[in-house]
Amino acid sequence: MGGEIARLLLLAKHQVTGVRASNKPLPANIRAIQADVTNPTSLSVLEKLKPQIIIYCVAANAQTDESYRAHYVDGLKNTLATQANNDELLHVFFVSSTRVYGQQSEVILDENTLAIPTDFGGERLLEAESGLKEFCLNIRTNAQACESTSMRLSGIYGFGRLYLVNMAKEPSRWPQENHWSNRIHRDDAARFIVFCCENALQKQKIADCYIVTDDMPTQQYDVLTWLANKQNIDTSTIKVPSVQGGKRLSNQRLRKTGFQLQYPNYQIGYSHILQHA
Repeated sequence: MGGEIARLLLLAKHQVTGVRASNKPLPANIRAIQADVTNPTSLSVLEKLKPQIIIYCVAANAQTDESYRAHYVDGLKNTLATQANNDELLHVFFVSSTRVYGQQSEVILDENTLAIPTDFGGERLLEAESGLKEFCLNIRTNAQACESTSMRLSGIYGFGRLYLVNMAKEPSRWPQENHWSNRIHRDDAARFIVFCCENALQKQKIADCYIVTDDMPTQQYDVLTWLANKQNIDTSTIKVPSVQGGKRLSNQRLRKTGFQLQYPNYQIGYSHILQHA
């Protein structure tokens, strides 16, 4: 995700600095800094930077509370600490997740719905979001104009993210229960983040939170059945379980920005993937 965001920012003629823990190369023309957000000492090099925009887009290295705290809560705090005296900082974007909504409901949820996490992942992400707001509030008292936005991404799919495509080929692997699901194509998520960055640079109003998802919450078995049929897998004997749980998410706040999704539903998105596989 971070690499695609950086690539799009370069195409838009912005100067981009990428920070990553590994020594894997970044796309051409991106200034690369090797540093680990979980190691504050390694981040000292960032103090010399004066970015106008920060996009904090990391992935925990394990599905554990310890890893989520280290990468999202403490890692974000460590990174922001290097910019406490940056008078040029306009906006910080935190790539979060709709995992913060732990509730299961038939009611469509939006950004005004209270986020009630029910697992460590959602709890840590929400804690990181709160820490970001506090940071921006504190430095605004020092006559800086920093704002923040949490981008709550739903299930990401796209090239290289083919979990459901592969699962659909083997109905024996399908879950025993059916539930509501939400997704966003990686390219649309990256494009929306860049869209908001450019608006922030033009000092246009950006909301403090967006649910980044497509237009169509869908039952998981509908997605799997559609993908199976597209791959010539016989689904005639599959018994579809009744819907139990999950949630439906609204993207109306995203839509009201004027941003246009390239892949507004899973059928358009996965059709493109299967065509070019």
